[in-house]
Amino acid sequence: MSRFWNERTRNLKPYVPGEQPKETMIKLNTNENPYPPGESVLAAMRDAVNGGLRLYPDPEATELRETFAAYAGVKAENVFVGNGSDEVLSFAFDAFFPAERPVLFPDVTYSFYPVYCAHLGLTYEPVALKDDFTIDPADYRRENGGIVIANPNAPTGIALSLSEIETILKANPDSVVVIDEAYVCFGAESAVALIDRYPNLLVVQTMSKSHALAGLRVGFAVGQPELIDGLNRVKNAFNSYPVDRVAQAGAIASLKDSGTIDANLNTIRATREGVSVALRGIGFDVLPSSSNFIMIHYWNCSAKRLFDHLRKEKILVRYFNLPRIDDYLRVTIGTKDEMRTFLDTVEDFINSLDKN
Repeated sequence: MSRFWNERTRNLKPYVPGEQPKETMIKLNTNENPYPPGESVLAAMRDAVNGGLRLYPDPEATELRETFAAYAGVKAENVFVGNGSDEVLSFAFDAFFPAERPVLFPDVTYSFYPVYCAHLGLTYEPVALKDDFTIDPADYRRENGGIVIANPNAPTGIALSLSEIETILKANPDSVVVIDEAYVCFGAESAVALIDRYPNLLVVQTMSKSHALAGLRVGFAVGQPELIDGLNRVKNAFNSYPVDRVAQAGAIASLKDSGTIDANLNTIRATREGVSVALRGIGFDVLPSSSNFIMIHYWNCSAKRLFDHLRKEKILVRYFNLPRIDDYLRVTIGTKDEMRTFLDTVEDFINSLDKN
């Protein structure tokens, strides 16, 4: 601990991202898309690496906002662009949540939310998921300074319906409700369709997962202009040029490449369902997932033991040493070949348990 850190820095408990291994492994731990972006995306980024790099990018990301607006079925004035959804979320926490009332989010969810709160001096109250890891909208009828819900939730993969989201919005007309849709394209309904009716709704999306652009860091917020203006105030007090030229070019091309995106999403969804059926067939509990990952549990073996065995076999999944989920593993859906290897390795291990 440095003697030069201020008290806020000393008290921070930073977010811990999934391991990025230095050795060659089957990497099923950070929910990356197993399939690359299309050639048109790569070509657009190559073209952007030119003499224009000496100039600042468009600070408003105008063409990108317009392209995403057309993609999402909204107006450009309803769209904010940032460096990945993590940055967009941090701006939302900063712009909309007061220090005197607690931010609400599920007790099992994306672990960056409490980090944002600590960094910004916000209080928060985790709201317990039900025993089956679903969200009860009635639990969000309490005093708050804002609500954040990942839909589908992470790390469970379980999604809320639009009617359930509306129940939360109607119960909290004076609070901003942030719906974090990092995984929405894999099987959930987007709440973007609700923004015209609810001025307190902010929907956050990313191109990292569905569009296979985690290395670019491009994220969006969608809401009524009042909320977008608030995000821009925070952005322009922090970094007025957030998304670089190459990232903007690649993101624009990807939003236009619906054929590649749709084909990859369909493959991932089909693979997810096949893997889930196979795991249930050998005795695993698999939570119903609308995402590109699954949460799994085996009755006769600790999650940590299975995690260690898979890592030894060069297969990396995610283990959370946290209350309620420390007996589960989160497994990203990889390619068909990767998941076949994963299933074979798990089945061999389970069979060895039965023999002991």
